[in-house]
Amino acid sequence: MAKTPAQRIKKHGANAVVPQHHLPPVVNPTTARTPEKAQGNSNLIVIAGVVASLFLFWYLHLLTLDQLTQLTEGRAMPDALFGGFDSDYIRQLQAVMNADALGQLNYVHKTAGTLFPLIFGFTWLLLIGTNVARKALRWALWALPLLFVVVRLWGNVAIDAMLASSGPDAGQVALASGLTVAGWVLFVLSLLAGAAAVLLRGRKAGSRD
Repeated sequence: MAKTPAQRIKKHGANAVVPQHHLPPVVNPTTARTPEKAQGNSNLIVIAGVVASLFLFWYLHLLTLDQLTQLTEGRAMPDALFGGFDSDYIRQLQAVMNADALGQLNYVHKTAGTLFPLIFGFTWLLLIGTNVARKALRWALWALPLLFVVVRLWGNVAIDAMLASSGPDAGQVALASGLTVAGWVLFVLSLLAGAAAVLLRGRKAGSRD
């Protein structure tokens, strides 16, 4: 039976040979992330979000909504009208849109029309959050993509309800048109806010150098 270190010292005194015990090596000495690593991870997520947003914008506005004009004798979908629309235009659109066309537009709103604002909004929130340190300015810039998401999703519902009605109700048309215009304005302002956030970080880094 092996003797303990205390027993060896008691028997042999100063000449006792005491085996050295070593702790197992630490696999991960620290779990703390450096600011550089955290920034790098955020940048990867932002890049992926930007790529996804660009693809969804192309798929929604430049492909799907454009293809739907084949079902409306060349008339654009309300979503694509930057300047809004009036009751006369909606009356003309309803006259050439059958149930299949309305169903396809509704499906687009529930899929790409929902994914695009959500992914774009999340990406821009992260982009602004990782590049703007001042809390007040960060919240002011965050308000733009947040409002864009709300207005765009609300606009999808308003457009579907307007087109599904038996006749173009003036109140429905005004609401859907206003939300469409506001959505495009907020989208452009959100792009500018993201560019401003990146520019502010670049100037801050340049001043440190």
